[in-house]
Amino acid sequence: MFDELEIIPVDLLEAYSLQIDDDLQEKFDQLKDAEISTSEFSFYTSVSSVYSSKIEGENIELDSYIKHKRFGIEFLPDYTKKIDDLYFAYDFAKDNQINVNNIVKAHQLLSEHIVAKNYQGMLRNHNMYVSTPDGRIEYVAVGPIKLAEEMEKLYHDLTLLLAVRLNIKEIFFFASLIHLVFVKIHPFNDGNGRTGRLLEKWFLSQKLGEKAWFVQSEKMYYENHQTYYQNLRVLGLEYEELDYSGALPFLLMLPKAL
Repeated sequence: MFDELEIIPVDLLEAYSLQIDDDLQEKFDQLKDAEISTSEFSFYTSVSSVYSSKIEGENIELDSYIKHKRFGIEFLPDYTKKIDDLYFAYDFAKDNQINVNNIVKAHQLLSEHIVAKNYQGMLRNHNMYVSTPDGRIEYVAVGPIKLAEEMEKLYHDLTLLLAVRLNIKEIFFFASLIHLVFVKIHPFNDGNGRTGRLLEKWFLSQKLGEKAWFVQSEKMYYENHQTYYQNLRVLGLEYEELDYSGALPFLLMLPKAL
């Protein structure tokens, strides 16, 4: 079955499986919701939204956001609106299946205050460069001519993986690769990192159930964000020259969130 995948590489699956503890399922089964959560408020969705936003440089603290979201304490709109948008996208994902239209809808939700309306959920039509804070180019994404083709390959692989039975190590492996391949394609004008991290957890939830939403992956990535970015950079400078044989350090990060 894996030989039918068009863009997601599987060469590292054996090496990955050997490095993942056999108690992964046990650790996952021990996950539970926080007592502070209610039918109207999810603590772990707040954690996901805050830390995924902080990875992108947003100045937001979890304690303040919980006061805003759970207890209705008001802050300046600029302080919370992007995080609220991402929270709504996670809520949307919880209630919907992964498919092309719903991924587009999730990006529209999370990017409402990030990009102009005509760019929300739309594939970019220009070259994309990822730069360091000092302006140095550290990655060149796929060009606009091939972008739609690469996304079609990813959607094909997602559909295939969602339809087959996988063990838990394979589920975590492919969730991380979906995240990684998505951010390397970098299909949108902005919000790619947020979408990629959401998509990773969305895939976990489709395969493993609602406990996947309690995995604190975004927090773990933020607390190790230098390593997170280094593991992204190590694959190569340009999309056409990416070497996924170096992806194992990135793939091994997600299970550590348990």
